[in-house]
Amino acid sequence: MVASLTPALAAAAYGGVAKTGGGVNEVSGGSDFGAALQRAFTQAVETGREADSTASAAMTGQTGITEAVLAVSKAELTLQTAVAMRDKVVSAYQEVMRMPI
Repeated sequence: MVASLTPALAAAAYGGVAKTGGGVNEVSGGSDFGAALQRAFTQAVETGREADSTASAAMTGQTGITEAVLAVSKAELTLQTAVAMRDKVVSAYQEVMRMPI
């Protein structure tokens, strides 16, 4: 299933970048896009790990099913956002490659 970019996904991605400081490089005053992407994907992996551990804890009865469902839903939204970002980057790359020199 291919995820489409929705306002909720965009808001979640914006919120994630806003928490990391937006990747602004204070030395040069420019944007450090690579570092922002690295932090975003690191947080995405961490969200997946948290969802996995919460689901395992729910199976053993250490936590409620509600917490497990919320953690898995958060991980799913994070994955959909990452896929949407990847699709946009690939699309932009393909568009640049089609430009005449």
